Amino acid sequence: MTGALRGVVALDGPSGTGKTTVARKLAAALGAGFLDTGAMYRLVTLAVLDAGVDTEDADAVAALAEGLTLDVATDPEAPAARLDGTDVGEAIRTARVDAAVSAVSAVPAVRELLVRRQRALIAETVERVGGVVVDGRDIGTVVAPDAPLKVFLTASAEVRAARRGAQDTAAGRPADEAAVLASVQRRDQLDSSRAASPLRAADDATCSTRRNCRSSRCWRS
Repeated sequence: MTGALRGVVALDGPSGTGKTTVARKLAAALGAGFLDTGAMYRLVTLAVLDAGVDTEDADAVAALAEGLTLDVATDPEAPAARLDGTDVGEAIRTARVDAAVSAVSAVPAVRELLVRRQRALIAETVERVGGVVVDGRDIGTVVAPDAPLKVFLTASAEVRAARRGAQDTAAGRPADEAAVLASVQRRDQLDSSRAASPLRAADDATCSTRRNCRSSRCWRS
């Protein structure tokens, strides 16, 4: 059975905005598929850390990523992330992965590899159920630039840090307010300044806030 959504909704934004939750709920409400592309980068990051590979060694990171079997479920009612057949949905959300994922995501060969896989998953999901809501950082600009609807979801670093801290506390993970804020700000800087597919709002995206659009911090700049 196909749902009400036809095609692709691209939902981008920085860390901690809740875009994955929004994307999953929207997909479920519309009877569409759901793809969390960030989970794919986190799967590679977990594999890199577990293998003891230096996250700054781009060649080694890319070589490891090429041989991984990544499985990210596209059913919004049953999200799952598996690495080489093992469910690691909890492991990819730890502070350990948070601290390293931006470095791994910045490797051009990793991005090229995962963008190909993401496009294949999008095409397969659209063919199967009619539509898909995709969340990430470069969906509207790189992965699905022709998506008819693009949304850029953001909020202040303080609000996003508070949300991330609440998630960690609810999951039983230690959450230091200052450390979480520093982590969010660090990821913003790394994700928006990387050479390969930097985080930014697509020119034709609808933004959740426009208060910074005239400043040097605007995500469109």
